[in-house]
Amino acid sequence: MTHVAQIQAPPFAERTVPRTVLGSGSPAADRPGFDRLWHPRPVICAVCTSHTRGFGWFDPNTPRPRSYRWFCSMPCQAAFTRKAKRGLNMVDFTEEEAMALPAVMRALAPEMERIGWNRPLGQLSQNDMHRLIVITVEAFRAEMFEIASQSEVPF
Repeated sequence: MTHVAQIQAPPFAERTVPRTVLGSGSPAADRPGFDRLWHPRPVICAVCTSHTRGFGWFDPNTPRPRSYRWFCSMPCQAAFTRKAKRGLNMVDFTEEEAMALPAVMRALAPEMERIGWNRPLGQLSQNDMHRLIVITVEAFRAEMFEIASQSEVPF
């Protein structure tokens, strides 16, 4: 005999867990109709685009029907959750940055001619990739410096 009270489980009909959760097939009051499978199989991860493995996310502050995101692992789920909590969105280019882009393309064109326009980035050597990155960053910085030197300082 233990000191824990021995209480029998209530009959199935009196349990607080909805029958749809336990698989009886009867619809829940707030979701009429058939409950779909909990994990959509042909979906890719919302972060890294690999196959999902049962890790999901939805915004609990939105009313039903909710949009769900599926992930391949807990790190991908955690990364997406951090982004969603912070509300990080893609920021558009400023006017000056948009003006600098054509100069970057002009600087990259000779290097792309040397490498070959039809060559995939995955087939580039480490030196070629390093050279492309350096040319891009240096051209962008130089053009932004030129644009800033031409504009009037606001203070």
